[in-house]
Amino acid sequence: MEALTELCDLVAQNPDLLADKLAWICSRCPPSPSPHRASRSQLHALLALARLLSLRPLPPSSSSSSSAPLLDFLRSFPSSALRPSFWPQSFPPGPFLSDLLRFASLAPDLASPLSSFFASTLLSVLDADADADPDPAIARAFLSAVAQNCPPVAPADADRLAARLLDEFSSYSYFYSSDHNASSLQSTPSKGKAKEEDHHREIADDAASEASSLSKGDAGGGANGRRSSVGSGEGSGIGGEGAGECSPAVVRQEVVAFEEEAIEGLERQEMAFRLFGQILDRVGSSIKTEHLERIRELAAKQLKSLPAFLKIRKRDWRDQGAQLKARINTKVSCCQAATTVQIKSLLSLDTDGKSSKDALRRTLALLLDAAEACILSSWRKLKICEELFSTLLNGISEITVSRGGQLLRVLLIPLKPLVLTTCAQADMSGNNPGAMFEAVTKLSCEIIEFGWSKDRALVDTFIMGLAACIRERNDYEEQEGKEKQAAPVVQLNLIRLLAELCVSVNKWEVVDMILPLFIENLEEGDASSPGLLRLRLLDAVSRVASLGFEKSYRETVVLMTRSYLDKVKTLGAVESNTIPPEATTERIETLPAGFLLVASHLTSLKLRSDYRHRLLSLCSDVGLAAESQSGRSGADFMGPLLPAVAEICSDFDPSSNVEPSVLKLFRNLWFYIVLFGLAPPIQQNQMPSKFVSTSLNSVGSISAIALQAVVGPYMWNSQWAVAVQRIAQGTPPLVVSSVKWLEDELELNALHNPGSRQGSGNEKAAVAQRAALSAALGGRVEVAAMGVKATYLLAVAFLEIIRFSCNGGIVSTAPSNKSRSAFSCVFEYLLTPNLVPAVFQCLTAIVYRAFETAVAWLEDRVSDIGQEADVRESVLSAHACFLIKNMSQKDEHVRDITVNLLTQLKERFPQVLWNSSCLDLLLISVHNELPSNHVNDPAWVATIRSLYQKIAREWITNALSYAPCTTQGLLQENLCKANALQRTQHASDVVSLLSEIRISSGKNDWTGIRTANIPAVIDSATAASGAKKEVSEGFILEVLSTAVVSATVKCNHAGEIAGMRRLYNSIGGFQMGILPLSSAFGFGPQQTNTEKESFNMVLLMKFVHLLQQFVGTAEKGLLVDKSLFRETCSQATALLLSHMDSDSKLNLEGFAQLLRLLCWCPAYISTPDAMETGIFIWTWLVSAAPSLGSLVLAELVDAWLWTIDTKRGLFASDMRFAGPAAKLRPHLVPGEPEMPPEKDPVEGLIAHRLWLGFFIDRFEVVRHDSIEQLLLLGRMLQGTMKSPRHFSRHPAAAGTFFTAMLLGLKFCSCQYQSNLQKCKLGLQLLEDRVYRAALGWFAYAPDWYETNSKSFALSEAQSISIFVHYLLNDRLDGSADSSLKARGRESELSNMADLCHPVWGMMNNYTLGREKRKQLLLMLCQHEADRLEVWAQPINLKESTSSRSKISSDKWIEHVRTAFAVDPRIALSLTARFPTNSTVTAEVTQLVQTHILEIRTIPEALPFFVTPKAVEENSVLLQQLPHWASCSITQALEFLTPPYKGHLRVMAYVLRVLESYPPERVTFFMPQLVQALRYDEGKLVEGYLLGAARRSNIFAHILIWHLQGESCDQESGKEVAVPKSNSFQAMLPAVREKIIASFTPEARDLFEREFRFFDKVTSISGVLFPLPKEERRAGIRRELEKISVEGDDLYLPTAPNKIVRGIQLDSGIPLQSAAKVPIMITFNVVDRDGDPNDVKPQACIFKVVPNTRSRNQMGETTDGGLYEIFQQDYGPVGSSSFEAAREMFMISSAGYAVASLLLQPKDRHNGNLLFDNQGRLVHIDFGFILETSPGGNMRFESAQFKLSHEMTQLLDPSGSMKSDTWNQFVSLCVKGYLAARRHMNGIITTVLLMVDSGLPCFSRGDPIGNLRKRFHPEMNDREAANFMIRTCVDAYNKWTTAGYDLIQYLQQGIEK
Repeated sequence: MEALTELCDLVAQNPDLLADKLAWICSRCPPSPSPHRASRSQLHALLALARLLSLRPLPPSSSSSSSAPLLDFLRSFPSSALRPSFWPQSFPPGPFLSDLLRFASLAPDLASPLSSFFASTLLSVLDADADADPDPAIARAFLSAVAQNCPPVAPADADRLAARLLDEFSSYSYFYSSDHNASSLQSTPSKGKAKEEDHHREIADDAASEASSLSKGDAGGGANGRRSSVGSGEGSGIGGEGAGECSPAVVRQEVVAFEEEAIEGLERQEMAFRLFGQILDRVGSSIKTEHLERIRELAAKQLKSLPAFLKIRKRDWRDQGAQLKARINTKVSCCQAATTVQIKSLLSLDTDGKSSKDALRRTLALLLDAAEACILSSWRKLKICEELFSTLLNGISEITVSRGGQLLRVLLIPLKPLVLTTCAQADMSGNNPGAMFEAVTKLSCEIIEFGWSKDRALVDTFIMGLAACIRERNDYEEQEGKEKQAAPVVQLNLIRLLAELCVSVNKWEVVDMILPLFIENLEEGDASSPGLLRLRLLDAVSRVASLGFEKSYRETVVLMTRSYLDKVKTLGAVESNTIPPEATTERIETLPAGFLLVASHLTSLKLRSDYRHRLLSLCSDVGLAAESQSGRSGADFMGPLLPAVAEICSDFDPSSNVEPSVLKLFRNLWFYIVLFGLAPPIQQNQMPSKFVSTSLNSVGSISAIALQAVVGPYMWNSQWAVAVQRIAQGTPPLVVSSVKWLEDELELNALHNPGSRQGSGNEKAAVAQRAALSAALGGRVEVAAMGVKATYLLAVAFLEIIRFSCNGGIVSTAPSNKSRSAFSCVFEYLLTPNLVPAVFQCLTAIVYRAFETAVAWLEDRVSDIGQEADVRESVLSAHACFLIKNMSQKDEHVRDITVNLLTQLKERFPQVLWNSSCLDLLLISVHNELPSNHVNDPAWVATIRSLYQKIAREWITNALSYAPCTTQGLLQENLCKANALQRTQHASDVVSLLSEIRISSGKNDWTGIRTANIPAVIDSATAASGAKKEVSEGFILEVLSTAVVSATVKCNHAGEIAGMRRLYNSIGGFQMGILPLSSAFGFGPQQTNTEKESFNMVLLMKFVHLLQQFVGTAEKGLLVDKSLFRETCSQATALLLSHMDSDSKLNLEGFAQLLRLLCWCPAYISTPDAMETGIFIWTWLVSAAPSLGSLVLAELVDAWLWTIDTKRGLFASDMRFAGPAAKLRPHLVPGEPEMPPEKDPVEGLIAHRLWLGFFIDRFEVVRHDSIEQLLLLGRMLQGTMKSPRHFSRHPAAAGTFFTAMLLGLKFCSCQYQSNLQKCKLGLQLLEDRVYRAALGWFAYAPDWYETNSKSFALSEAQSISIFVHYLLNDRLDGSADSSLKARGRESELSNMADLCHPVWGMMNNYTLGREKRKQLLLMLCQHEADRLEVWAQPINLKESTSSRSKISSDKWIEHVRTAFAVDPRIALSLTARFPTNSTVTAEVTQLVQTHILEIRTIPEALPFFVTPKAVEENSVLLQQLPHWASCSITQALEFLTPPYKGHLRVMAYVLRVLESYPPERVTFFMPQLVQALRYDEGKLVEGYLLGAARRSNIFAHILIWHLQGESCDQESGKEVAVPKSNSFQAMLPAVREKIIASFTPEARDLFEREFRFFDKVTSISGVLFPLPKEERRAGIRRELEKISVEGDDLYLPTAPNKIVRGIQLDSGIPLQSAAKVPIMITFNVVDRDGDPNDVKPQACIFKVVPNTRSRNQMGETTDGGLYEIFQQDYGPVGSSSFEAAREMFMISSAGYAVASLLLQPKDRHNGNLLFDNQGRLVHIDFGFILETSPGGNMRFESAQFKLSHEMTQLLDPSGSMKSDTWNQFVSLCVKGYLAARRHMNGIITTVLLMVDSGLPCFSRGDPIGNLRKRFHPEMNDREAANFMIRTCVDAYNKWTTAGYDLIQYLQQGIEK
């Protein structure tokens, strides 16, 4: 049901949902006709429908259909719902019907249809209730519900209902005794007045007599009077035994008569009365007069019977217990209902008729009699009786007020005795007099307020009559020889009532009538021995004084202050055991409470000032009087006054000009507060102190108090301590005007009373006060020789320290109530002229103690949130702003103190650096704030200006170093303010200041590494500044220029919005016919008629639409116009900020979507440009409107988490494409290669990096002051670190990834901040998740990413270096076990032993394991940082990281085990990072073999258990191979080599791996697979090859080509180094035939055509061999003319994706070769999957070389070297085409340099060097490679690669190896070498498989061993880089290279 209720409320607030949800609810209601049994859900739906209809009117179209189920239910209720079977089991109908009819009666749409039939329904239920069929309980529940909330009834049905209800009374009789209940008010009018007066005078006399008898009975236990039951003990409880005056026989007769009334009948009558009352409310005017008279008669009979009924005592009833209680409750409830009906019916009578006046008088008499009976009844404490009494009195008030003043006289005469009777009850004299007394008081106040303007004399007489009763002492007056008696109850209650009457009426005339009587009684009493009457009178006069009427106030306050002072003076001379308790109560409770009441309620400033002066004077007098009392403590006398003093000083402005007399009173007050120890202790660490009693009688005790006041404990009432704190906030500085006055005044006060202290007493007191002063100042100052000044200084210390401890040191300034720093008070002391040094030192110490107190107050509230946090930050801001202003003081010492405090404040609370008020004051408001009396002093002005410049520069630099984004945003906002206010002078000052400040990616103005050193943060800061970061290594961000430009942009956009708004308003709006904003955003119907809201609505909808369009464009994969996007976002931000000051609801509702889009759009678009725009506008928002900080951060956190869910940017975990390295799959890396993504993943990574920089910036700003934003960041980090596997493993993600880890660790360091102490364990778990995620980065082999951005790699390395730096510092900070951090960690997680950690799993020792993981992470991060640093600066010649401490073998083993426990892949990656570390390899091998079942999904683990030794021993570990994940192809091919002996399990795994990849992926390794046939004893390799050939024609063709090449005869002139195996040679043709035989007819046709075509092409070389060189080109053309392309599916063998369309006949070129005549032919080709019409030329030699020519050919046609040829082909040096060609040459040369170094190709003459049309270098003809070289292996070419002079001319124009192009070339060589080293094993394996091929390159030496050596695996990356640099230098124009070219020229005619 609760859910349905919430649904109804929600639908009511959102009308768009109304129709849909209303239909759904109606469908759940009971159907019509009503079912035999309704379900709970149907009844709940019916109730929900009624609730919904009551909350919101329905549209006319749906009103009837929607309300039909409810109307049908109510219409059919008598016929269906009165059966018990209709209701669900255990379903109470009563509450349901009550709620249903309540909602139905409130629904406007149901009024008309309900009135048409509800009377019939009600009559049917009444009849069913009377017949008791079928179930009277359900009928009564329905009637009871109607009696509470009756739906509309038709006027025509009124009489019918009234008649039926009157029938309910026909069978019942009424009993009442006329002897006891007949009232004289019922007599005829002619005799009424006299009888009324006699009657009520008798009542009054009886009441007075009763009061007298009560007092006597209470005092002496005397007999009770006629109504003694009121005061008896039995009458105090429910059903108490009351004694009546009736005879027992009469009482028994009455009991019998009342017991004849059935309880059920009374209940039905009550129901009938209540129903009649409801009908009177609905259609009272339509009821016949006779029916109204009848109901009045019936009600009157009930009321007449009430007095007799209530008079009967409990013991007289025959019924007892629950039955009696039920009868009492039912009868009284019935009378209450009758009273209500009687009053309602009378109010409809004609006011002028005689009969109506008589009826009113009779009713008034009945009500008064009934009320009196309630008061005197023994049942009066029953709640129902109290309710009846209130109903009676409310009825009396309604009748009297409704008839004007006609009945006022009739009422006031009997009202007085009723009041007296009520006041005479003893049980109403306590602190809580009860409901009846409150009702009588309320009635009296209402009648007096009403009659004040009707009959003033009559009201005065009534008031004076009541007041005079106080004087009627009866026998209360003290008689000679008799003991004084207690005050009569009637007088005590009358005083209370009259005081309440004064307060309620609030008229000075009433006060002037009553107050003199109060004062007279007080003055006549015995003040020295007061009783309860005096206490009550003092309480009453204080309430009267609080009304603020000047005359009564002065009389009362004088009386009260005199009384209190008299008590203090007299109590000192009296022994404490002889003081009556009332006297103590008066002094401690009554008078102090009165003083406080007056102080709380006075509103007149004049009276408050007077009262403040009087109270302070009273405190001084009391202090002096207390000092004269040697036997009592002054705290007893002074303490009770403190709450009142605190209240009256609460609105006092301590900074205002205080009169000397008032200041003196404040000084005296604080002197006594300190002297008596009334102030709370001011020491933080309370020293142990002995208990001090409240009555001290010796000088030694006074000394104890002085010290105890400082160190505690506090011995007095805690309310006094609170009062002292409040007084401190309103006390002005106790500054003295001259030292002379100080001496005299303190001497006078120190002596106190010369008669009380003689001899050494004064000296002891002075010593004690000096000791207390020293303790208060923390021992900072020597006070031994202070003298009498110590007392003054102690008072000042207490005042100021307490002032700062209350609310952080904020004082309110009247009348604006603006908060101001209390430092303005404490610095006043230092400005006092002519202070002696000792006093100045003490006052300075007080300033520092006050500062420490303020700091402690702020630190205690660091965990506050919401408004409390805002208060804390406003206090901090106020203090900082004051200190900034105070730096302009004339006194140098004061300035130094101020600067010192400001510096400490910034260190303790860094968030003040980004407080806009402080920054604005520091930058702009300084000039205006200079004191005018010193402006004309040039020296002082220069000093102050210099100081402010220095402080401002330090402030801004410090702020920039931690949060450069926010700082720049604030600086821009300040410039905008200066521009708006036209502060030209200040703007120039700011410009001169900012011109010296800049942020650099290198060296900065601050020391150490700070937030601004993080590359992501500096990039974000650049974005926030509005600048574009230049791609350079030493980027510098000029704060001034960017701030000015961005401030101008912001001002322009703000001006655009303001201008558009003015235009809109001036032309009266746009007639666009737009929908209301509320409808547009679904916020419900709201009126938005103001011009401002209309304008906002127009622009809001426009900007929302534009931003949504940007999102749509990005989601479609289209490019977003970055300039348009930035302009739109900036304008939308300006609109949002322009609306921030509006009070409209749109501020929170309409603009919420705009704010959300501004935060989400950059995340959707996810490009660097979009993110830079986002950071710019986010910084703008949080800087211009800090209140938006939490909202902006909340949206950004949601957007960040969304990128995790959608796998974008940093979280693109399924994106493995990483540029060229991705092409190595599956050859060298396991897994299928991926196509390049449509969108560069690096863009998303850079966007995330920028985003992270902004998050880190905001973290630094909010970490100390905003728990809400910290928790939001915590939520973001929890989502980020929840899984270590959802991060992108793209090599370009390293810097972004570790920046995220850095933010995580920085956030986790907050566990040591007090504001997140409650989250400590959660932060430690988050820290573990950060460590786990960071270690997860190293679960993969190391990689690099190359980009055109020159600074990208450097920033990546720097990001990890900063993370390493943070780890090192954190390790150093936490290394000491005694540190707070270590203790905190131990205490939280030491119990984690042998438990399952949510991150690490089972642990033995958490602390030890954590340290091991941290050391492992540190080592890995250092290695990663070194790697990336080498990649970023490859030609930096520093040798290595020799400063790293050497890691021992044991430590390496620990690292490996720790890594394996976290993730086995991390341990495996250690072998890739440290390939020559035998310790690591051995330990990993052991761990892999031990935990082999756990790592079957990791293919990299294969080499550690699949070894030749394991194969030799047939290890059981090999049984895991069938379940192992697929490895790379090179890894699988390694297992085909002889050492593995063709082991069946190994071979099965290899074939499974090969078959898991498409055959086209394996063709690259076809030579190796053909060689593997040598060892294929089980024909497994052959089987794979045949199967793959069947699956792929291309695979089959390439395999056949290799088989043919392997089985062909020896080439002419060339010897085979190793004889080929005859069995191997015999196998190859057979395999070839099997492949051909397996072809389908279509495949065979393609095979024959493909091979026939290229056999013809390759045979041309043999034809050309006999021909002379000059004839060979013509011979090529002749042969090509004979060849035709058969079909359109022939392809180039070396490029299967190129389909041949034809041959360019003139393209044939013969090339240089010693053995044969290689030719180069150009084909016309198209891409297999491309456009068939896009024909391109493709040249082919032995492989495809598009659009190339050899260097030899170039030399034949052109004179000059490469440098000149490039200029001829590509333009002059420096042109874009030339530089592009040079870059292509450089890149290709670097690649071939690395390949040449590793594979050692020789015979590198110019005939084997080709250049394509883009300038790329291409090497061909690798006949001499590895260990072979021309000239019989003489190895004349000693350079590792060819770098001839003409090549260096292009690569190094300077010729000195110092040019940028040379450095770039060397860098590329180094990077290529480093990248090749990573795949050393795969490359070596590929070469190793060819060892037995018989190729000459394997014929000599150790080719494999030498190849491995050339990789230099023993070197780290920096050493390898330096080696490559030396290699490049060695190859630079080496003479052997030029010599070989010369030889080739001379021998072969090849151009050199």
